[in-house]
Amino acid sequence: MVHAGGGEEIRLALVGCGGRGTGAAGNAMSVKGIPVRLVAMADVFPDRLRSSHATLSRGRDPASEGSPDRRVGGFDPAQVDVPPERQFLGFDAYRKAMDCLRPGDVAILTTPCAFRAPHFEYAIEKGLHVFMEKPVSVDGPTTRRMLALAGRAEEKNLKVGVGLMCRHCEARRALHGRIREGQIGDLLTLRTCRLQGPVGWTGPKPAGMSEVLFQIRNYMGFFWASGGLFHDYTSHLIDECCWMKGSWPVGATGSGGRLYRGNSVDQNFDHYNVEYTFADGTKLFVAARNVKGCDSEFASYAHGTKGSAVISTFAHHPGRCRIYKGQDLRKEDLAWEFPQPEPDPYQLEWQHLVDAILSGKPYNEARRGAESSLAQIMGRRAVHLGRTVSWEEALNDPREFAPGLDALTEDSPAPVKAGPDGRYPLPQPAINRRREYEDNA
Repeated sequence: MVHAGGGEEIRLALVGCGGRGTGAAGNAMSVKGIPVRLVAMADVFPDRLRSSHATLSRGRDPASEGSPDRRVGGFDPAQVDVPPERQFLGFDAYRKAMDCLRPGDVAILTTPCAFRAPHFEYAIEKGLHVFMEKPVSVDGPTTRRMLALAGRAEEKNLKVGVGLMCRHCEARRALHGRIREGQIGDLLTLRTCRLQGPVGWTGPKPAGMSEVLFQIRNYMGFFWASGGLFHDYTSHLIDECCWMKGSWPVGATGSGGRLYRGNSVDQNFDHYNVEYTFADGTKLFVAARNVKGCDSEFASYAHGTKGSAVISTFAHHPGRCRIYKGQDLRKEDLAWEFPQPEPDPYQLEWQHLVDAILSGKPYNEARRGAESSLAQIMGRRAVHLGRTVSWEEALNDPREFAPGLDALTEDSPAPVKAGPDGRYPLPQPAINRRREYEDNA
């Protein structure tokens, strides 16, 4: 079968060879409808590239092991065709990997999201379709850049998938339809939480390691690289709630802090509580906590005038979506539930992307991905600044955490500097109501 790019197969370049990138490449090679082959890989860390290549080269049939976002299998290991000369290392490796593709092939962008815009821009220049992981931006300037790039990709009819796979979940799609039809009445409140143990805690930099590489390796601990832990870890939860509501919030306020951190030097708070407000006054409450020994929960809920719904039960897959007649989520009040087992949304999002490539129909999730990231940015800023932040303020904020990433190298000055005590600057709610942190001299 010849796809819109003119070939009888789709070739892939994987840019960012961590666990999520490896899982995404496995999903890509498991699609139906056209042969798919991985021909190039790029990373800045040799061990990550080696590990990813070894995992993909083994393959498994069917995919069954590991967390849903990192499962690899369901494809022929012969589809991995990446000899040493097409395994690229360094900050320009993404260009070399994409240069191995033809227009109409697919670039997989799964590095820390700070690099999403420069990598996306080069893919557009090369005429490549794109799958990129969420989040896609970390601050106002990078969000505006991604929105502009989304427009450029649309003009070239390039297909762009963004890894907000809950939007492709059949259970959530069925629930979304029922909520839109009014089965739980008018939506009044949404709530979501991710309460678990420590993640993103970063210890002191080891001797002999580049400061830039240290921050990229521990990207979850640095706002410039990942947007921070809240930004990354609540992505799907905030997005699925806004989807059920059918709009983005117009403002956010919140609180947070940092506890029991020992020798951790990263920038994160370890608990965030955000209250989002939609244009009609509906509220979305978000609770995020990463503290050892506390109760755990990882789920989303919707409450309406006629009942309530479970959007996600624990983690992202399976959703186990349900509707209840009342607000207490009691078994005897169950009104509907999606049948089990559920198709894997990580695989569905790839099938939908490839189907669009084959048909030539418009398919571009980049704008929605940038707007979803902006919702997270708005909530994070509200907590870090200690005041209400609007959608427009978050979008138009002039401060870019790490300008000039297109030219970053291992030996460049790091985007954020540690203080004399080895710790990186933290937010100071109320003390600093304008900037999320002040740079160390």
